[in-house]
Amino acid sequence: MQRVFITGASSGLGAALAQRYAGQGAALGLVARTSSALQALVAGLPDPERHRIYPLDVNDHAALQAAAGDFIAAHGGADIVIANAGISQGTLTEYAEDLAVFTKIFSTNVMATVATFAPFIASMKRQAAAGSRDCRLVGIASVSGIRGLPGAGAYSASKCAVISYCESLRVELRSSGIRVVTIAPGYVDTPMTQVNRYPMPFLMQAPRFAEKAARTIEAGVSYRVIPWQMGIIAKLLRMLPNWLYDAVFARAPHKARKS
Repeated sequence: MQRVFITGASSGLGAALAQRYAGQGAALGLVARTSSALQALVAGLPDPERHRIYPLDVNDHAALQAAAGDFIAAHGGADIVIANAGISQGTLTEYAEDLAVFTKIFSTNVMATVATFAPFIASMKRQAAAGSRDCRLVGIASVSGIRGLPGAGAYSASKCAVISYCESLRVELRSSGIRVVTIAPGYVDTPMTQVNRYPMPFLMQAPRFAEKAARTIEAGVSYRVIPWQMGIIAKLLRMLPNWLYDAVFARAPHKARKS
C-alpha cells in the first residue's frame, strides 16, 4: 500500500490526485485550509477511514511539520509527497499594494514547497537505504514558470523558482535513493483557471491530468510538462529571442488583478 501526502488537496489538481491515488488503494494524508472541504473529499474516496486530513495553512510551517510527523508516525513513513498547494493572482509591479501579493504568492508557492518536503527527507532516506520503498518528492510547477508572462510576474517567478528549487534538490538527493519529480501543468480545468478570460490551448480535465501525473511520478521522471503539447510550446517559447518574445507577448492578455 502506497502512502501519499498531498498539499492543496481539497480541490483542483490536489483533489484529482487524491482521487487517483485513493482509487489505487493508497493511504493518503491530505492538507488544505478548509476542514469541511477535506471531509467532503474523503467521504467520497474509497475506504475513507484509511486517510488522514490536516486542515491547515501551508504557510504555517510548524503546523505542516506536525502534520508530516503525524502521518509518518501513523503509517511508518511516506512514499510520495506532492507539494501541490499554490495560488495565482494578477500582479503589476507599479502598484505598491501588489508587493503584499508577491509576498503571499512566493510564500505559498515556493516556501511552502520547501516546508512540505523538509520533514519527510530523513525518513525517506532511511526507507531508501533499506531498499524496501521507492520514494518520491513531487513539486507542482507550471508552464508559466518557463518564461515570464505579463501581468503574472509573481506567479511566473514563483513557479520558475519551484522548477529551479526542485532541480537543486534533485541533484542534492541523487545518491540518497529519493527521486525528485517536477511536473509543470499547462492549462487544467480547475477553479484556478476557470477565472481566466482568455483562450487556454490544450485545456485538460483534472482527472486526465492526475492520471498522467501519477504515471510520471511512478516512473520517477525528473521533469515533465503535462500535456505534452504544452511541453512543445514551452520549448519553442524558451528558444525565442527576447526581442521576438517581447513583441509577441506585450500584446498578450493579462491575468486580472484584484482591485
